[in-house]
Amino acid sequence: MAIKLVREFKHTQQLSITPQLKKSIDLLQLSRLEIINKINNEIEENPFLKKDYENQLNGMFDDKNLLDNLSSEPTLQNHLESQLSDLKLTNGEIKISLFIIQSLEENGLLKVDLDEIEEQMAFVYSVKEIKIVLKNIIQRLEPAGIGARNFKETIFIQLQRKEIPSEELEIANKILFEPQFSNFEEAKDELENYYSRSAIEKVLKKIKQCDLSPGLEFESTIMIQPDLEVIPLKNKKFNVQFKKENFPMISLDQDLEKLVKDKKNKANKELKEKMGEAKWLIRAINKRNETVQNVGTLICQKQADFLSEKSAELKPLSNIEIAKQLNISPSTVSRILRSKYIQTPKGSLSMKSLLASSVSKTRKVTPTQLMEEIQKIIDGERKKLSDQKISDLLNKRGFNLARRTITKYRKKINLPSSRNR
Repeated sequence: MAIKLVREFKHTQQLSITPQLKKSIDLLQLSRLEIINKINNEIEENPFLKKDYENQLNGMFDDKNLLDNLSSEPTLQNHLESQLSDLKLTNGEIKISLFIIQSLEENGLLKVDLDEIEEQMAFVYSVKEIKIVLKNIIQRLEPAGIGARNFKETIFIQLQRKEIPSEELEIANKILFEPQFSNFEEAKDELENYYSRSAIEKVLKKIKQCDLSPGLEFESTIMIQPDLEVIPLKNKKFNVQFKKENFPMISLDQDLEKLVKDKKNKANKELKEKMGEAKWLIRAINKRNETVQNVGTLICQKQADFLSEKSAELKPLSNIEIAKQLNISPSTVSRILRSKYIQTPKGSLSMKSLLASSVSKTRKVTPTQLMEEIQKIIDGERKKLSDQKISDLLNKRGFNLARRTITKYRKKINLPSSRNR
């Protein structure tokens, strides 16, 4: 059989990441502090860049102060670990405690599932043992609210620590964890049938005073620099603005640009490249700030009830949903959410912490809401219901959940199966 050489032409599409595109992607994921640092370095290295002092808004710190002494404050992890040494703990409790502390988000909340911690610790300790350490050790450390798995839990831990009257704690428990209440107004109207209005209003006031990010006070104040600020308006509405305070505004040195463009002056190739880099950086930073504001504004609009203190529950919101509405890629949203903060009436919150996944494709239900529903069904069952029966009950209400989903979240709240209940 003869071998023949045949020439063929093929059209293929391939995504190439240019150096400038890669730089743009890198800029998106920089925190406010990191991008301020980058801008200042670029100003020193590129003669075409200058600070626009006319439009610069300075706060109580200048740029140099913002970049000095990054480790001047103790970290949350160091603060919590130092408290462990004062407790009489077993070796196992110490190992679990240290692992949980290192798994905490910078705001002090625990977003990692307990079964994931069990797996990462090579199944040496069970979910039940990990949960006991979390409840009895981590959540009793200072500041109050550390180790909570959602905003509702951190509020309740703080209220317990304040040692408020038992009736108020009972009201708070119902307001926060009863699944039928979608906001504070609904809870207030229903609970007035059982408690006095003054007692309910007193509890709501205490709920709204709780710190939703107890861990941030132990991060260096330099590290927590919000990019956005929520400005309350009339009629309980708000506006989301990019914080220009302490952010270096840069512009192109037009005098130097004219010299380079003047044909009488034979500008070398390196100078022209520097000028091009300066123009690109200004556009890229403006685009980065605009995208951060667009993503932050959409998040705040979706979580308006939570931010305006009408509810302690986040609405389901994912990267993909944000990406679709803003017509950008989910990976861009993920980069934007990295180390970005919003100054809200509830304090500084990371943008990422305002997202909540939905466990159902047909109905927006957060994992917290589903666990509350499962807990309520099991608490009210007359005969022991299997996970399939619980799934059937919820599906009649439009949840569209598989049995394995019920099993997964039942285990997360440490409830035994129907055989063992």
